[in-house]
Amino acid sequence: MLKIRNLQKTYGNYHALNGLDMDIREGTLFGFVGPNGAGKTTTIKIMTGLLRPDGGTVEIDGTDVLKHPGSLKDRIGYVPDYFGVYDNLKVSEYMEFFAACCGLEGLVARRRCHTLLEQVGLDSKIDSYVDSLSRGMKQRLGLARALIHDPSLLIMDEPTIGLDPRTRLEFRETVKELNEQGRTILISSHLLSDLSQLCSDIGIIEGGKMILTGTMEEITDRIHTSKPVVITIQENMPAALKLLKEHPLVRSISVKENDILVEFSGTGREESMLLTGLVEAGVMVRGFVREPGSLESVFMQLTSHEEERVVLSYEDESGL
Repeated sequence: MLKIRNLQKTYGNYHALNGLDMDIREGTLFGFVGPNGAGKTTTIKIMTGLLRPDGGTVEIDGTDVLKHPGSLKDRIGYVPDYFGVYDNLKVSEYMEFFAACCGLEGLVARRRCHTLLEQVGLDSKIDSYVDSLSRGMKQRLGLARALIHDPSLLIMDEPTIGLDPRTRLEFRETVKELNEQGRTILISSHLLSDLSQLCSDIGIIEGGKMILTGTMEEITDRIHTSKPVVITIQENMPAALKLLKEHPLVRSISVKENDILVEFSGTGREESMLLTGLVEAGVMVRGFVREPGSLESVFMQLTSHEEERVVLSYEDESGL
Protein backbone atom coordinates (compact mmCIF):
# COMPACT_ATOMS: atom_id res chain seq x y z
CA MET A 1 0.00 0.00 0.00
CA LEU A 2 2.33 2.81 1.24
CA LYS A 3 6.10 2.54 0.99
CA ILE A 4 8.43 5.37 2.06
CA ARG A 5 12.19 5.12 1.72
CA ASN A 6 14.95 7.47 2.93
CA LEU A 7 12.68 10.50 3.12
CA GLN A 8 14.63 13.74 3.68
CA LYS A 9 13.49 17.27 4.48
CA THR A 10 15.49 20.17 5.91
CA TYR A 11 14.53 23.68 6.94
CA GLY A 12 17.77 25.64 6.93
CA ASN A 13 20.07 23.69 9.27
CA TYR A 14 17.20 21.74 10.83
CA HIS A 15 16.64 18.16 9.62
CA ALA A 16 12.90 17.56 10.00
CA LEU A 17 13.19 14.19 8.27
CA ASN A 18 16.48 12.33 8.27
CA GLY A 19 16.12 9.12 6.26
CA LEU A 20 12.59 8.11 7.25
CA ASP A 21 11.42 4.62 6.20
CA MET A 22 7.79 3.57 6.58
CA ASP A 23 5.60 0.71 5.35
CA ILE A 24 1.82 0.52 5.70
CA ARG A 25 0.18 -2.71 4.63
CA GLU A 26 -3.15 -2.68 2.81
CA GLY A 27 -6.14 -2.87 5.15
CA THR A 28 -4.24 -1.83 8.29
CA LEU A 29 -5.09 0.91 10.76
CA PHE A 30 -1.69 2.50 11.36
CA GLY A 31 -0.99 4.71 14.39
CA PHE A 32 1.69 7.31 13.64
CA VAL A 33 3.11 8.78 16.85
CA GLY A 34 6.05 10.83 18.03
CA PRO A 35 6.94 13.80 20.26
CA ASN A 36 6.50 17.38 19.07
CA GLY A 37 9.09 18.20 16.42
CA ALA A 38 9.71 14.55 15.52
CA GLY A 39 8.62 15.01 11.90
CA LYS A 40 5.02 13.71 11.85
CA THR A 41 3.44 16.80 10.30
CA THR A 42 6.20 17.13 7.70
CA THR A 43 5.73 13.47 6.74
CA ILE A 44 1.96 13.88 6.38
CA LYS A 45 2.37 17.03 4.29
CA ILE A 46 4.67 15.13 1.93
CA MET A 47 2.29 12.15 1.77
CA THR A 48 -0.62 14.40 0.85
CA GLY A 49 1.31 16.42 -1.74
CA LEU A 50 1.36 19.64 0.28
CA LEU A 51 5.16 19.66 0.57
CA ARG A 52 8.05 18.50 -1.59
CA PRO A 53 10.83 16.48 0.11
CA ASP A 54 14.53 17.06 -0.43
CA GLY A 55 15.09 13.37 -1.10
CA GLY A 56 13.61 9.89 -0.86
CA THR A 57 10.62 8.14 -2.39
CA VAL A 58 6.93 7.77 -1.56
CA GLU A 59 4.98 4.99 -3.30
CA ILE A 60 1.26 4.24 -3.02
CA ASP A 61 0.10 1.01 -4.64
CA GLY A 62 3.41 0.90 -6.54
CA THR A 63 3.10 4.43 -7.97
CA ASP A 64 5.81 6.99 -7.15
CA VAL A 65 3.61 9.90 -6.10
CA LEU A 66 6.53 12.34 -6.06
CA LYS A 67 7.03 11.76 -9.79
CA HIS A 68 3.29 11.55 -10.47
CA PRO A 69 1.69 13.99 -7.98
CA GLY A 70 -1.60 13.99 -9.90
CA SER A 71 -2.25 10.43 -8.77
CA LEU A 72 -2.54 11.61 -5.14
CA LYS A 73 -5.94 13.20 -5.73
CA ASP A 74 -7.58 9.85 -6.40
CA ARG A 75 -5.59 7.75 -3.93
CA ILE A 76 -5.58 9.78 -0.69
CA GLY A 77 -8.27 11.18 1.57
CA TYR A 78 -7.04 13.72 4.14
CA VAL A 79 -8.66 14.78 7.43
CA PRO A 80 -6.60 17.64 8.96
CA ASP A 81 -6.63 18.65 12.63
CA TYR A 82 -8.69 21.75 11.81
CA PHE A 83 -11.96 21.92 9.91
CA GLY A 84 -11.84 24.74 7.35
CA VAL A 85 -13.68 27.93 6.44
CA TYR A 86 -17.02 26.88 4.90
CA ASP A 87 -19.32 27.74 7.80
CA ASN A 88 -21.89 29.57 5.63
CA LEU A 89 -22.81 26.42 3.68
CA LYS A 90 -25.39 23.80 4.56
CA VAL A 91 -24.04 20.30 5.19
CA SER A 92 -25.54 19.10 1.90
CA GLU A 93 -24.01 22.04 0.00
CA TYR A 94 -20.65 21.47 1.61
CA MET A 95 -20.60 17.81 0.58
CA GLU A 96 -21.87 18.46 -2.95
CA PHE A 97 -19.23 21.17 -3.46
CA PHE A 98 -16.43 18.72 -2.68
CA ALA A 99 -18.15 16.00 -4.72
CA ALA A 100 -18.02 18.37 -7.70
CA CYS A 101 -14.32 18.94 -7.03
CA CYS A 102 -13.90 15.18 -7.43
CA GLY A 103 -15.91 15.05 -10.66
CA LEU A 104 -19.21 13.85 -9.16
CA GLU A 105 -22.39 15.73 -9.99
CA GLY A 106 -26.17 15.38 -10.10
CA LEU A 107 -27.93 12.31 -8.72
CA VAL A 108 -24.67 10.33 -8.41
CA ALA A 109 -23.17 13.04 -6.21
CA ARG A 110 -26.27 13.40 -4.04
CA ARG A 111 -26.49 9.64 -3.45
CA ARG A 112 -22.81 9.42 -2.60
CA CYS A 113 -23.02 12.35 -0.19
CA HIS A 114 -26.12 10.98 1.56
CA THR A 115 -24.52 7.54 1.95
CA LEU A 116 -21.42 9.04 3.54
CA LEU A 117 -23.35 11.36 5.85
CA GLU A 118 -25.41 8.38 7.00
CA GLN A 119 -22.21 6.39 7.56
CA VAL A 120 -20.75 9.06 9.87
CA GLY A 121 -24.07 9.71 11.64
CA LEU A 122 -24.89 13.12 10.13
CA ASP A 123 -27.82 12.26 7.83
CA SER A 124 -30.17 14.13 10.20
CA LYS A 125 -28.05 17.29 9.81
CA ILE A 126 -28.14 17.44 6.02
CA ASP A 127 -30.03 20.79 5.98
CA SER A 128 -28.11 22.34 8.91
CA TYR A 129 -25.51 25.03 8.41
CA VAL A 130 -21.93 23.98 9.04
CA ASP A 131 -21.40 26.73 11.63
CA SER A 132 -24.22 25.25 13.75
CA LEU A 133 -22.42 21.92 14.15
CA SER A 134 -20.44 20.94 17.23
CA ARG A 135 -16.71 20.31 16.88
CA GLY A 136 -17.31 16.56 16.92
CA MET A 137 -19.90 16.85 14.15
CA LYS A 138 -17.53 19.00 12.10
CA GLN A 139 -14.85 16.33 12.44
CA ARG A 140 -17.29 13.68 11.24
CA LEU A 141 -18.28 15.93 8.34
CA GLY A 142 -14.60 16.33 7.48
CA LEU A 143 -14.28 12.55 7.50
CA ALA A 144 -17.25 12.17 5.14
CA ARG A 145 -15.74 14.80 2.82
CA ALA A 146 -12.41 12.94 2.73
CA LEU A 147 -14.19 9.75 1.61
CA ILE A 148 -16.16 11.24 -1.29
CA HIS A 149 -13.78 9.94 -3.98
CA ASP A 150 -13.34 6.52 -2.29
CA PRO A 151 -9.57 6.84 -1.64
CA SER A 152 -7.37 3.80 -1.09
CA LEU A 153 -5.58 5.51 1.82
CA LEU A 154 -7.19 7.73 4.48
CA ILE A 155 -4.81 10.01 6.42
CA MET A 156 -6.04 11.63 9.65
CA ASP A 157 -4.01 14.22 11.57
CA GLU A 158 -5.06 14.50 15.24
CA PRO A 159 -8.74 13.84 14.36
CA THR A 160 -9.98 13.69 17.98
CA ILE A 161 -8.14 16.70 19.38
CA GLY A 162 -10.46 18.90 21.42
CA LEU A 163 -13.30 16.37 21.50
CA ASP A 164 -15.04 15.37 24.73
CA PRO A 165 -14.66 11.71 25.84
CA ARG A 166 -18.06 10.56 24.51
CA THR A 167 -17.59 12.22 21.11
CA ARG A 168 -14.05 10.83 20.90
CA LEU A 169 -15.37 7.32 21.55
CA GLU A 170 -18.07 7.70 18.88
CA PHE A 171 -15.54 9.01 16.36
CA ARG A 172 -13.17 6.16 17.18
CA GLU A 173 -15.92 3.61 16.57
CA THR A 174 -16.66 5.18 13.18
CA VAL A 175 -12.99 4.93 12.20
CA LYS A 176 -12.87 1.32 13.38
CA GLU A 177 -15.90 0.46 11.23
CA LEU A 178 -14.24 2.03 8.18
CA ASN A 179 -11.15 -0.08 8.74
CA GLU A 180 -13.21 -3.24 9.19
CA GLN A 181 -14.76 -2.53 5.80
CA GLY A 182 -11.26 -2.76 4.28
CA ARG A 183 -10.15 0.87 4.35
CA THR A 184 -6.42 1.51 4.94
CA ILE A 185 -6.06 4.31 7.51
CA LEU A 186 -3.17 6.27 9.01
CA ILE A 187 -3.86 8.23 12.20
CA SER A 188 -1.42 10.68 13.75
CA SER A 189 -2.34 11.31 17.38
CA HIS A 190 -0.95 12.13 20.81
CA LEU A 191 -3.72 10.07 22.45
CA LEU A 192 -1.77 6.85 22.77
CA SER A 193 -4.45 5.12 24.84
CA ASP A 194 -6.87 5.55 21.93
CA LEU A 195 -4.36 4.23 19.40
CA SER A 196 -3.52 1.18 21.51
CA GLN A 197 -7.21 0.17 21.48
CA LEU A 198 -7.83 1.08 17.85
CA CYS A 199 -4.78 0.38 15.68
CA SER A 200 -3.49 -2.83 14.13
CA ASP A 201 -0.02 -1.34 13.56
CA ILE A 202 2.07 1.36 15.25
CA GLY A 203 5.03 3.47 14.11
CA ILE A 204 7.01 5.72 16.47
CA ILE A 205 9.06 8.53 14.93
CA GLU A 206 11.82 10.49 16.66
CA GLY A 207 14.36 12.89 15.19
CA GLY A 208 13.00 12.41 11.68
CA LYS A 209 13.51 8.63 11.74
CA MET A 210 11.27 5.66 12.47
CA ILE A 211 12.59 4.15 15.70
CA LEU A 212 9.96 1.43 16.23
CA THR A 213 7.30 -0.05 13.99
CA GLY A 214 5.28 -3.24 14.02
CA THR A 215 1.90 -4.82 14.63
CA MET A 216 0.12 -4.19 17.92
CA GLU A 217 0.92 -7.80 18.90
CA GLU A 218 4.64 -7.12 18.39
CA ILE A 219 4.44 -3.80 20.24
CA THR A 220 2.47 -5.41 23.06
CA ASP A 221 5.16 -8.07 23.41
CA ARG A 222 7.76 -5.28 23.55
CA ILE A 223 5.72 -3.55 26.27
CA HIS A 224 5.37 -6.79 28.22
CA THR A 225 9.04 -7.72 28.22
CA SER A 226 10.12 -4.16 29.09
CA LYS A 227 8.31 -4.22 32.47
CA PRO A 228 9.67 -5.85 35.64
CA VAL A 229 8.32 -9.00 37.28
CA VAL A 230 7.19 -8.81 40.92
CA ILE A 231 7.67 -12.08 42.83
CA THR A 232 6.17 -12.40 46.31
CA ILE A 233 7.94 -15.04 48.42
CA GLN A 234 6.17 -16.90 51.23
CA GLU A 235 9.18 -19.02 52.28
CA ASN A 236 12.85 -19.63 51.35
CA MET A 237 13.97 -16.18 50.19
CA PRO A 238 17.69 -17.22 50.06
CA ALA A 239 17.00 -19.97 47.50
CA ALA A 240 14.95 -17.57 45.38
CA LEU A 241 17.71 -14.95 45.34
CA LYS A 242 20.36 -17.54 44.47
CA LEU A 243 18.40 -18.83 41.52
CA LEU A 244 17.59 -15.33 40.23
CA LYS A 245 21.20 -14.11 40.51
CA GLU A 246 22.33 -17.04 38.36
CA HIS A 247 19.57 -16.74 35.73
CA PRO A 248 20.86 -15.42 32.33
CA LEU A 249 17.70 -13.41 31.59
CA VAL A 250 17.66 -11.55 34.93
CA ARG A 251 19.27 -8.13 34.56
CA SER A 252 18.64 -6.63 38.00
CA ILE A 253 17.09 -7.58 41.36
CA SER A 254 15.48 -5.38 44.03
CA VAL A 255 14.07 -6.58 47.35
CA LYS A 256 11.53 -5.08 49.72
CA GLU A 257 10.32 -7.29 52.56
CA ASN A 258 8.81 -10.41 50.91
CA ASP A 259 8.74 -8.96 47.41
CA ILE A 260 11.44 -9.30 44.76
CA LEU A 261 11.32 -7.00 41.75
CA VAL A 262 13.17 -8.51 38.79
CA GLU A 263 14.10 -6.88 35.49
CA PHE A 264 13.51 -9.93 33.33
CA SER A 265 14.05 -9.90 29.55
CA GLY A 266 12.33 -13.20 28.79
CA THR A 267 9.08 -14.01 26.99
CA GLY A 268 5.87 -15.22 28.59
CA ARG A 269 6.98 -18.84 28.16
CA GLU A 270 10.32 -18.08 29.81
CA GLU A 271 8.46 -16.41 32.69
CA SER A 272 6.56 -19.66 33.23
CA MET A 273 9.81 -21.61 33.21
CA LEU A 274 11.28 -19.18 35.77
CA LEU A 275 8.30 -19.73 38.08
CA THR A 276 8.62 -23.49 37.65
CA GLY A 277 12.32 -23.28 38.51
CA LEU A 278 11.61 -21.36 41.71
CA VAL A 279 9.05 -23.94 42.84
CA GLU A 280 11.40 -26.83 42.01
CA ALA A 281 14.14 -25.11 44.06
CA GLY A 282 11.90 -25.30 47.15
CA VAL A 283 10.73 -21.69 47.05
CA MET A 284 7.13 -21.10 48.15
CA VAL A 285 5.83 -18.41 45.76
CA ARG A 286 2.72 -16.45 46.75
CA GLY A 287 2.63 -14.01 43.82
CA PHE A 288 4.22 -13.78 40.37
CA VAL A 289 3.14 -10.98 37.99
CA ARG A 290 4.49 -8.46 35.48
CA GLU A 291 4.08 -4.80 36.40
CA PRO A 292 1.42 -3.30 34.10
CA GLY A 293 2.80 -1.66 30.96
CA SER A 294 1.36 0.56 28.25
CA LEU A 295 2.08 2.05 24.86
CA GLU A 296 2.75 5.32 26.70
CA SER A 297 5.54 3.77 28.75
CA VAL A 298 7.30 2.36 25.67
CA PHE A 299 6.90 5.73 23.92
CA MET A 300 8.53 7.52 26.85
CA GLN A 301 11.40 5.05 27.01
CA LEU A 302 12.13 5.16 23.28
CA THR A 303 11.88 8.91 22.80
CA SER A 304 13.85 9.75 25.97
CA HIS A 305 11.39 12.44 26.99
CA GLU A 306 10.92 11.07 30.47
CA GLU A 307 13.18 8.91 32.59
CA GLU A 308 11.17 5.94 33.77
CA ARG A 309 11.97 4.36 37.09
CA VAL A 310 12.98 0.72 36.78
CA VAL A 311 12.11 0.14 40.43
CA LEU A 312 8.59 1.54 40.35
CA SER A 313 7.24 1.58 43.91
CA TYR A 314 10.29 -0.13 45.37
CA GLU A 315 12.38 2.65 46.88
CA ASP A 316 15.07 0.51 48.51
CA GLU A 317 17.30 -1.48 46.18
CA SER A 318 19.21 -4.35 47.68
CA GLY A 319 22.25 -4.09 45.44
CA LEU A 320 22.25 -7.88 45.02
